[in-house]
Amino acid sequence: MAAGHPAPPQQQEARAAARTLAPRSQSLPAQQQNTHSSSKEDLELGTKVLCEASFDNGKHIAEVVHKQEFNGSGPSYYVHYVEFDKRLDEWVHGSKVTRLAVAGGAQSLTSLPSFGSDVNGSGGLEVLKTRRQKRAHDEMNHIAPAVDDLAPLDQHLEKEHQEKTKVKNIQVIEMGQFEMDTWYYSPYPEPYSQQNKLYICEFTLKYFAKEKTLLRHMAKNTLKHPPVFEVDGSKHKIYCQNLCLLAKLFLDHKTLYYDVDPFLFYVLCERDDEGFHVVGYFSKEKHSSENYNLACILTLPPHQRKGYGRFLIAFSYELSRKEGRSGTPERPLSDLGMVSYRSYWTRAILEALRGNRHLMSVREISDETGIRTDDVIKTMDFLHLIRYWKGDHILCVGPKVIQEHLDNLAHQKTIFIDTFRLHWTPYTSGQPPKK
Repeated sequence: MAAGHPAPPQQQEARAAARTLAPRSQSLPAQQQNTHSSSKEDLELGTKVLCEASFDNGKHIAEVVHKQEFNGSGPSYYVHYVEFDKRLDEWVHGSKVTRLAVAGGAQSLTSLPSFGSDVNGSGGLEVLKTRRQKRAHDEMNHIAPAVDDLAPLDQHLEKEHQEKTKVKNIQVIEMGQFEMDTWYYSPYPEPYSQQNKLYICEFTLKYFAKEKTLLRHMAKNTLKHPPVFEVDGSKHKIYCQNLCLLAKLFLDHKTLYYDVDPFLFYVLCERDDEGFHVVGYFSKEKHSSENYNLACILTLPPHQRKGYGRFLIAFSYELSRKEGRSGTPERPLSDLGMVSYRSYWTRAILEALRGNRHLMSVREISDETGIRTDDVIKTMDFLHLIRYWKGDHILCVGPKVIQEHLDNLAHQKTIFIDTFRLHWTPYTSGQPPKK
């Protein structure tokens, strides 16, 4: 399942390409001591501030999540930008934050969105007039319900999760020729969970606190690719656990770290003269009562926008077709996951419609693409190509409209799967997967 034979870029260029958020001085808390001024006041947790963000050097409303002093340089604050995803949370020196003033006392800062609140992708709060509209919107976009909308037990668990993961513990990882700023908290064991930077072997995914320890490991290690490209969590437990810990650095609501036995992992690699280098993966349950064909998916930041995410999604549906059933991913999807899935569903459905001269039903589209019927309906509804009439869903689409939509997707990088080269047998209990 290798994905091409790219020549390895120069070390400096590769690391520059892997930068996902900010210059290094903005990413590592220990380096906040280099600032020249300090905060005039000590800000409490939960305070709304105006903060100079590293990702665009602009000023944005933020909330103080945590605070700490580094080497006597004055307070530094871990802030969450209220209009942005948690992946942009960062440590900033006190000199870069200003307490928000309330003009004339006429408005309350409590009206601002707080840490963990839901905002739409445009950066502004989305106003939904009725509960019914909100439910329809959340269902269409696979948005997880707000904490207050959950059952009491789920509220407790979600608040516990938010409290535990609110501060990113590991700031940077070095893996192969790439150095990456992390996005989220990941529960690596002590003492690794308290390191600013981890060194990860790209072949075994073992993690180290020091570069020299990694180099000693690599000198002894002869493995130049994953154990197998389809990895059984019960047979290669350590590798799969390491893969999950790595993924958690870039996925906010991933909860599976160590219980990997019930899952199969499909690892996508780029190949060069030095071996096979991990660029992404997806996992799926060996036995899913809900017909989920994908549990978790990740493309590492340096390899995003290459079409690998859509390739992994397409591969999961090819496996579903081999199993003779339709499939769907587990919910909720992340924001980036939703974008990738909607893009894949749109292209797959339109290609199926274009390839058939007769009018297809929703069921026929599902059978041909492997996409579950409710995902077909929601995608067609999103494209305004379906109507509900007399108790049934009616497709309202012609060849010209199909081609116009496909033309809008022409800029996307697409890696096609040669199904004739896919030799795979569905997993059965007591029998190892065959490739």
